[in-house]
Amino acid sequence: MNIIRPEICELQRLVEERYGKPLRTTTDFDEVSYFIHRVGGVEVSASTLKRLWGYVGDSHSPRRQTLDALARYLGYEHFDAFCAWLKTTSAYSSSFFSTKQLMTKDLQEGQRVEIGWAPNRYLLLVYRGKGLFEVMESKASKLRQGDRFEAQCFMERYPLYLSYVLRNQTRTSPFIAGRNGGLTLINPLK
Repeated sequence: MNIIRPEICELQRLVEERYGKPLRTTTDFDEVSYFIHRVGGVEVSASTLKRLWGYVGDSHSPRRQTLDALARYLGYEHFDAFCAWLKTTSAYSSSFFSTKQLMTKDLQEGQRVEIGWAPNRYLLLVYRGKGLFEVMESKASKLRQGDRFEAQCFMERYPLYLSYVLRNQTRTSPFIAGRNGGLTLINPLK
């Protein structure tokens, strides 16, 4: 059976969405196992769900019956029907969109920019030129004063993805700001 991983990831995401929260505890897996049986009439053990979610180490591919049961929990006849829906739904297709944005090319070196995101994150940045920003002030963010990063564009209601943050001359792993709801404040200062 050749199953493409992104479909399984989306299946997991939608199962968590229906459950109402991420599956992170033994109780979560027990409850979802019960709900799957109640909705679809098929037993999927909590231990099978734990393996699929990576809660316990296992390198086995999920069985078709497990994927079918999860798809039925979401209202689809089977996993293939779920995959067919993924291919046709507009929720996953590419498109053009309109939003407030601030392009780095429109900034002057030394110009300050405020950005913020929920629940209460705030950064005051200074543009250092060539796409490089330095954090001047940080409130409730994991980014710190003195951190530097590269960005080409800030878009309202979309997350800010940074391939790295330069902290004390060391590159960190990638960072995302505004994962839920995106940036809510983008304000170039004069």
